[in-house]
Amino acid sequence: MKILVTGGAGFIGSAFVRMVIAETDFGVVNLDKLTYAGNLENLKAVERNERYRFVHGDICDGALVDALIEAEKPEAIVHFAAESHVDRSILSPEPVIRTNLNGTFTMLEGARKHKVGRFVHVSTDEVYGSLEAPLEATEEFPLNASSPYSAAKAGSDLLVRSYFVTFKLPVVITRASNNYGPHHFPEKLIPLMITNAFDDRPLPVYGDGQQVRDWLYVDDHCRGILAVLRKGREGEIYNIGGNRSLPNLDVVRQVLALTGKPESLIQYVTDRPGHDRRYALSSEKLMRETGWAPAMDFETGLERTIAWYRANGEWVARVRSGAYREYYEKNYGGRETVG
Repeated sequence: MKILVTGGAGFIGSAFVRMVIAETDFGVVNLDKLTYAGNLENLKAVERNERYRFVHGDICDGALVDALIEAEKPEAIVHFAAESHVDRSILSPEPVIRTNLNGTFTMLEGARKHKVGRFVHVSTDEVYGSLEAPLEATEEFPLNASSPYSAAKAGSDLLVRSYFVTFKLPVVITRASNNYGPHHFPEKLIPLMITNAFDDRPLPVYGDGQQVRDWLYVDDHCRGILAVLRKGREGEIYNIGGNRSLPNLDVVRQVLALTGKPESLIQYVTDRPGHDRRYALSSEKLMRETGWAPAMDFETGLERTIAWYRANGEWVARVRSGAYREYYEKNYGGRETVG
């Protein structure tokens, strides 16, 4: 099988590409625009593999997508490419709408025209919005997006679903909880807290830090996507959760304990607009239909993640570009410190 992967230089996409090359005999064509979070260093382990090819391009470029699918004739498309950071979507919604909606439309049209055999659309638990405990979202839960990012992902989910109903395109949608692990761009919670702790910089925590997230190790997520690629039923949605829900503040404290840094580094800042209080997923459907289950417990996964960042300080230094520092200061620098 040959797979066309979009966004394969990003955090989750690159982990998926590495896993596919290492654990299957599939070929991979990786289409990535290489925006701020796309990093070809994440793919050094596979860049010379004869089953791997990288193509630099924009998923919104219809001519490029059409020509690429026609030339490569992939049996499947796994669509990761997205603007995925909520804070960035609040500061600048336009790129999120363009990539997540228009880009998905372009990929769907390419798949429809060339009769691609399977289209796996990678989405997020954020489309369900905030849930009161002890609820866990099943795939039948209504969409209740709260941010431009989650709204754009919810819209793309609906668009993908419409191509199944209207055009019989063989699509499958996955919705995963918060990922963590090596190679994560240091703006998301866990890598930001790890890298700031190493540098004895303040660890900015929104509001009271009691926002609850379900944590999923990136390799477990990728195995879930592979399970859906192989065994998922056409037209279906599959949640992929880590089965470990924790308040953000608890995660930050674990990072500090594992890095040997004091909790005095915690800095409470004004909460972001529309911040969802709690996400929670049920992965029962995926487990029942494919046999998948998360293998990594959170404590071990966090230890491994911290060890990777400790051993790869040069990687962190390189990705902390001027654009990253400008964003960091814009998002956190002007926030009022709380407490």
